[in-house]
Amino acid sequence: MCGIVGIVSTEPVNQQIYDSLLLLQHRGQDSTGIATADGPVFHMTKARGQVREAFRTRDMRSLLGNIGLGHVRYTTKGAAEREEEAQPFYVNAPYGIILVHNGNLTNTRELSNDLFSIDRRHVNSTSDTEMLLNVLATELQGQITGLELDPDQVFDAVAQVHERVEGSYAVIAMIAGHGLLAFRDPFGIRPLILGKRVSDAGKTEWIVASESLVLENGDYEVVRDVEPGEAIFITLDGEMTSRQCARDPRLVPCSFEYVYLARPDSVMNGISVYEARLRMGDRLADTIATHMDKGDVDVVMPIPDSSRPAAMQVAQKLGIEYREGFYKNRYVGRTFIMPGQAQRKRSVRQKLNAMGTEFKGKNVLIVDDSIVRGTTSQQIVEMARAAGANKVTFTSAAPPVRFPHVYGINMPSRQELIAHGRKIPEIARELGADHMIYQEVEDLQAAITQGTSIDRLDLSCFTGDYVTGTVTEEYLEWVEKTQLS
Repeated sequence: MCGIVGIVSTEPVNQQIYDSLLLLQHRGQDSTGIATADGPVFHMTKARGQVREAFRTRDMRSLLGNIGLGHVRYTTKGAAEREEEAQPFYVNAPYGIILVHNGNLTNTRELSNDLFSIDRRHVNSTSDTEMLLNVLATELQGQITGLELDPDQVFDAVAQVHERVEGSYAVIAMIAGHGLLAFRDPFGIRPLILGKRVSDAGKTEWIVASESLVLENGDYEVVRDVEPGEAIFITLDGEMTSRQCARDPRLVPCSFEYVYLARPDSVMNGISVYEARLRMGDRLADTIATHMDKGDVDVVMPIPDSSRPAAMQVAQKLGIEYREGFYKNRYVGRTFIMPGQAQRKRSVRQKLNAMGTEFKGKNVLIVDDSIVRGTTSQQIVEMARAAGANKVTFTSAAPPVRFPHVYGINMPSRQELIAHGRKIPEIARELGADHMIYQEVEDLQAAITQGTSIDRLDLSCFTGDYVTGTVTEEYLEWVEKTQLS
């Protein structure tokens, strides 16, 4: 999971991209980068850390041009500590291409071999994004017949990328002297949204980004989601063309976007994240009512912030008082997406504090958005008890995470997942909770897709059913051996 944005404007885009990345900071905190194009000349700055600490005034002044793209990184492939692994990535031929990518490729072993032995291309990092860039460059080179480049050649190249690449990918790329390209994998696993606005001079300006809140903040009109398998090409003059480039596209978006990753004020694939989380709470309340006597609960409390909508609905539907007993330090990053288990564990206490007056002598029902490794949850239960809670019931608005997530979320190993190989009472004992209640898989899908034509979600981390159909047990074992969380 990363955050990406691309803009074609009639004025310098450096500040617009910077502001957009601030809005996408929740999607990645490891590193960030911005690239712009001033005519045929690229300018790029990237660094470790968050947006506000990565870019200086001198960096912004060097980012010249009316077209650009940006990225905030959450590490799933490559080394988090290496600045060289930060996006964007650049290749000088054909024309010169700079690319950012949100997602995770699942056939990197095959691609690595093919890029070396067939395409004769050198990849200088362990990042699957650089592989994706080189595949695109190779296929684009094969489409060029003269000096000029037309959208059909670009779209034909993207069609070949779809044939060669497996996994999830939402991509934005700049082609020097020509324009901005955006495309999405044939399953639409990761989000990508198109917007436009009219400049004071009456010209159309375009934006593509991971979440709709970026468009709304910049006064862009949301045009639509980029379709699964579709490619969009926007010229330097603002002319937009698009084409379906996949043979059998089907929208199967990632359920975890709605559970945790996306901001609640975004709409993706026509689904309001906030409303989906409210419906998760409604359905979780029904499950809670079947597993325990609501008279045994004095208060319902969320783990701020992403579980708040669900917790409010649980309290309302069960007729139990809603209270906020955990105070969040907003200057600590999201612990789930921090690299390394030790850093995640250390950051929990820095991030949350329990207020004793809300816990003392009470039977507390805690609502979290999900439970992955259990690190945060264990410490939250300990804090609740230390603050005086009489009983602690821990609930999750998502089902048990029992399987690795290979499409762009950092859950590579089954052994680190607290629900893997354990029954729910065993998980409760591991967390130190008196009771443990999870959302049902069917209820999660229904809560997210209600009112839409979407009939399937990527629920692989809950069910072990990998939507691309190319994830094998051998691949999962290889991931567990070679990738750290």
